Amino acid sequence: INAHYDIFPSILELICVLQECVLSGLMSVNGKKVLHMDSNPCYGGESASIFPLEELYKRFQVSAPSTSMGCGKDWNVDLIPKFLLANGPLVKMLLYTEVTRYLDFKVIEGSFVYKGGKLHRVPCTETETHNSGNTVITGFINIPNLSLFFKYFPFSF
Repeated sequence: INAHYDIFPSILELICVLQECVLSGLMSVNGKKVLHMDSNPCYGGESASIFPLEELYKRFQVSAPSTSMGCGKDWNVDLIPKFLLANGPLVKMLLYTEVTRYLDFKVIEGSFVYKGGKLHRVPCTETETHNSGNTVITGFINIPNLSLFFKYFPFSF
């Protein structure tokens, strides 16, 4: 070990959830040494991404997934979806810390809600509000307001 190299961290992080990871990333970019220590089997605590699928089933004490689900390594399930505004301050900070070398950004293909034992697609366009017939999500009263919203913002989310 080089005698001039300081091996002691400037910051010790004991729980690795998103907020602490972002702060430690900023500190690291600005020359601080950060040591992460987490007792959880995966980073993120209650907002973790679980991989492979078998780990998700274990976490919720459910029997193993059926073979129709495919290979467990093909799954990465977010316990809490993480949405970032395309040009928001969090994206700018992630670019500044260069964490983008380790993650990918992707436009979401759809949003779903689990209610009443079923998955329901959340309408994302004016057409979907009328064609979905999904009153569980939109409700009869909200459909006209949601339709006006999509007319005002005529793009797909």
